[in-house]
Amino acid sequence: MKYIIVTGGVMSGLGKGITAASIGRLLKNKGFEVTAIKIDPYINADAGTMNPFQHGEVFILKDGGEVDLDLGHYERFMDTAFTKDHNITTGTIYRSVIDKERRGEYLGSTVQIIPHITNEIKDTIREVARKSNAEICLVEVGGTVGDIESMPFLEAMRQMHREMPSDCIFIHVTLVPTDSMGDQKTKPSQHSVKALRELGIHPDVIVVRSKDPLNQSARDKLALFCDVPLAAVISAYDASDIYEVPLILEKERLTDYILDRFKLTPEKDDSGWRKMVERMRLLEKKIRIAVVGKYTGIEDAYLSIREALKHAGVDAGCIVDIKWIEAEELESSENPEELLGDVGGILVPGGFGIRGAEGKITAIKFAREHKIPFLGICFGFQLAVVEFARHRLGWKGASSTEITDTPYPVIEILPEQLDVEDLGGTMRLGDSEITVLKGTRAYAIYGKEEIVERHRHRYEVNPEYIEAIEEGGMRFSGKSGNRMEILEIEDHPFFIGTQFHPEFRSRPGKPAPVFRAFVRAVLRDE
Repeated sequence: MKYIIVTGGVMSGLGKGITAASIGRLLKNKGFEVTAIKIDPYINADAGTMNPFQHGEVFILKDGGEVDLDLGHYERFMDTAFTKDHNITTGTIYRSVIDKERRGEYLGSTVQIIPHITNEIKDTIREVARKSNAEICLVEVGGTVGDIESMPFLEAMRQMHREMPSDCIFIHVTLVPTDSMGDQKTKPSQHSVKALRELGIHPDVIVVRSKDPLNQSARDKLALFCDVPLAAVISAYDASDIYEVPLILEKERLTDYILDRFKLTPEKDDSGWRKMVERMRLLEKKIRIAVVGKYTGIEDAYLSIREALKHAGVDAGCIVDIKWIEAEELESSENPEELLGDVGGILVPGGFGIRGAEGKITAIKFAREHKIPFLGICFGFQLAVVEFARHRLGWKGASSTEITDTPYPVIEILPEQLDVEDLGGTMRLGDSEITVLKGTRAYAIYGKEEIVERHRHRYEVNPEYIEAIEEGGMRFSGKSGNRMEILEIEDHPFFIGTQFHPEFRSRPGKPAPVFRAFVRAVLRDE
């Protein structure tokens, strides 16, 4: 097994995740089996209870793992489905070590950071890599060099390199800012590498983030003062789209350098990714879709939604211009058309709680009554049922029991959730099989009766109201046992809701079927 360890310095948010995902894509293009692991130094066991304002979206894996959004980048770039084992946190490592200590597995030893915590980190990484049957394992260490939370993980990486120097390389992602005079300043990167070397880690490659391509002077300084070959200074300048990053790194010959260090010979050279990016660059026609949520000030809160719309747009031959609308703005607006009148489609994504719920219902009502293509996901699916019950069936006060007490609880908590006390990892999570009814729009979208999609919810359509709702004109065209999974309105050009999250399975070149159909419906109406 070969290991590529990606670290970061100077500041957070530089793009270590995109860099790791891009390297994975490039190595797969060369014919290698690649897996990836994200290390998050926070003490949380997983990302499931984190506020999107602080950490962006929670990405859901096939086995129900609630993980950092970088795993989403890995899956989209590498077209691989990962599991919760591929996201390691301080919480999971310390919990495992404490459990072993309680069982007496350390034979009376004083349990310490070194060697017990660092050994657990190394053992976990190696076991995940082994199970994946990959040839190369990418390990991204979250945070920046110098963070106290990252120290045990960086020490473990140092030890791994010591134990297998020819099979382990370090790639350090750092920043070269440009001053007001237009000069590229290398000192922040030099200090970042200095801090890394003080921990006993010498980077083999430096991936430099900058606004513009690195000039020769900056390259020379970084190679000299950071003690790496000139060929190992990689310019990762700002791209117009994240999917262009692999092409930039390939142009910088990063893949060649990595394979040369590992003494590996590529088996092929797949150009499919390049062709996909070239199609993106040629797009001219534009459609506008409103995304009505309550975290719209942080676009990373809906990262997979944004990317799924992009995938569907490329497939349909158009650019999807997203209009982000804060749901609470609609609640306070006397005329929804002021906010929604200039869009060709409306999407209400997943979410939780009462804040913004009425604004989302207003958006759904506007889409239904004005025959605007609509897609509701998870909470958006549930609120579509609420809106229909209130305004089409006349059930005054109909709602979800998550939001309020109601005479018409058309959305009710899942029976197995009634006695749940812990919030983390207790929802209905991950892949479930769904049966799609023939003769429905959903069947036309998927083209088959059995599908698999990912979930993250505690509430469902109340079975007591299903018959009455369907008699009123809303059809549940996808089901998982007795649970309603897909809804559609028969007398509407395109009105679809999914209890599941199709965005988590969408890929560049392989858009999620529901998103593909939604974007094409908007395109037809333009």
